[in-house]
Amino acid sequence: GVILVSPTDLGLEKGGPVEAALKLPYFAATAWYHKKLPADLQKKDLTDMLPEVEKFTVNELIPAIAMGSSISDAKKKEIVAKIARYSGLPEKVVLQNNLDVSTNYFWKELLRDQGFTVGRLDSRYKGIDRTDAGTGPDFNAELLSWEHSFTPAINMYIRNELNYKTDLKYNMFGSVNPWDNTGDRSGDNLRQAMAMNPYLNVLVQSGYYDGACDYFNAKYNMWQIDAKGVFKDRITWEGYRSGHMMYLRKEDLKTGNEHIRDFIQRSLPKPGQPAKY
Repeated sequence: GVILVSPTDLGLEKGGPVEAALKLPYFAATAWYHKKLPADLQKKDLTDMLPEVEKFTVNELIPAIAMGSSISDAKKKEIVAKIARYSGLPEKVVLQNNLDVSTNYFWKELLRDQGFTVGRLDSRYKGIDRTDAGTGPDFNAELLSWEHSFTPAINMYIRNELNYKTDLKYNMFGSVNPWDNTGDRSGDNLRQAMAMNPYLNVLVQSGYYDGACDYFNAKYNMWQIDAKGVFKDRITWEGYRSGHMMYLRKEDLKTGNEHIRDFIQRSLPKPGQPAKY
């Protein structure tokens, strides 16, 4: 089987209204965590609230953005109000951005009135910028915690435990430049592999508060890979109440491991079962 942890777009190009709209469920999850939603939504559990936002995103927001200037004033006003309701952002901000607020602006705007920004890879983290003005955060708040935890640890392990002495820099983030994702056919290749191998199952794990590889985008990509619906019983999606590295939250580390064990067990063919449809 294949396990995708916080997956990217897998080479599935979207753009336009779809790409603009798919961010909203992530916005809603983040706003819920920081208690920026209306009372009726805030009182719901996260996973009870999100389906409403997902339904609006697919059924109403994508068509509304696609209509562009042809949308009626009344309909546009209705959509703006709903985006604001689900994102925790002011209606004025939504309108100023033509229904398409960027993630970078969202990280800056959501808690602007409190003097904070929210993290990119895990929006539970808060940062403090030099000024509250601006269109994006000065830095990624979550990375300060992560890099200062893992970089010293790996350096101590390499030098003290493995006794490997070097002055080479250990890069926590590897640069992929100048590659610009051109030629990425990961999604198509995965679909082809599943078609050719009846035993191939897929598990997708996403953090609700991951703003780099957001959870609803991962769901959408799986829907497009399996547009015919023939792999439904072989694709599993699991969400976690954390960010890009969901295993940093102890509860999700435990739950995620359980999901992986269950996935492996379910993926094993029965004795004597032929690899054919």
